[in-house]
Amino acid sequence: MSTTQGSRAEPITTVFTWQVRPGHEADFEEWTQGVTDCVTRFPGSQGVSWLRPEPGHRFHAVLRFSDPQRLTDWLESDERARWHARIEGIATEVRDERQSTTGMESWFRLPGTTVEAPPRWKMVVTTFLGAYPMTLLVQWLVVPVTASWPLPLRAAVFPLVLLPVLTYLLMPGLSRLLRLWLYGTPDS
Repeated sequence: MSTTQGSRAEPITTVFTWQVRPGHEADFEEWTQGVTDCVTRFPGSQGVSWLRPEPGHRFHAVLRFSDPQRLTDWLESDERARWHARIEGIATEVRDERQSTTGMESWFRLPGTTVEAPPRWKMVVTTFLGAYPMTLLVQWLVVPVTASWPLPLRAAVFPLVLLPVLTYLLMPGLSRLLRLWLYGTPDS
């Protein structure tokens, strides 16, 4: 792993899209089991999830690695090349749909575009603007009600309330509201 002293590599999540030839779905699903076992044993792998979101022949693999270099090592590995050779004639990777994120960028990605995520400091400020009022609200309304609960249970309430509200309501709304500040004008 190549990190400089004092810096810490962040985990990376990548989505791969596969187009499966009609009639080969069972072969593809068998292949996914084998390649999943292989990638989960690969150094730095933090897991694989397979999604079949819509009817048809597209499948998505969500891979998570401990850092970008470990992902690169997997992408360039002989093991991956051998597994890809096995799928020839059954499915093809749709390379122009590959996406990678290292953290907060997923809250700030503009769907259907190739716009870069904003600078991290802007993501931190925007996240603070969403998290602070929610933290205040939880402290005011929930903490008094849960004061007698055991600490692990009380601690679980905060992320169970905060994370879904941030992910599904506040961050999409804030990123729309602050889009000019976050992303600039289209010609900038």
